[in-house]
Amino acid sequence: MQTKNVSPDHTELLFKALIVSLILNVKVEQAIELLAKRYKTTPPRIHVGIPKSHGKCVYGCYTGKNQTIYVRDSEILKDPFVILHEFYHHLRTSVDKKHRGTERYANTFAKEFIEAYNFLNTHRDPEA
Repeated sequence: MQTKNVSPDHTELLFKALIVSLILNVKVEQAIELLAKRYKTTPPRIHVGIPKSHGKCVYGCYTGKNQTIYVRDSEILKDPFVILHEFYHHLRTSVDKKHRGTERYANTFAKEFIEAYNFLNTHRDPEA
C-alpha cells in the first residue's frame, strides 16, 4: 500500500481501523503494542479474569498500580470497545500518574477507533 500521498487524517483513520481489525482478530497484544508506540507509553499487560477488588467490573477494568487491563473472559479480548476503553485509562494514568480518565472520554476514545473501522469498511473499493 502506498502512503506517500495520504493525508495525515487519512493515515490516522487507517491506523485506527487497523487497531480495531487486530482486536477483532484476537491480536490484542499486537494492537496494544502499536497503540503504546503511537502514544509513546509502555504497553499495559492484558489479563483474563477480573480481580476480586474490582468485582463490579462487568467486562473489563484497568489497574494503574500494575498497569494491567483485566477482561472478564477470553471472549472480551475480541471486543474493540472494551480493549480501547481500558487502554484509554492506561494512557491517562501513564500521562498524569493518576487515574483521571473519565468514562465519557474513554468511551469517546474507543468509539473513534470503531467509527474509523466502520467508515473504511463501508467506503472501501470493492475492486481493490
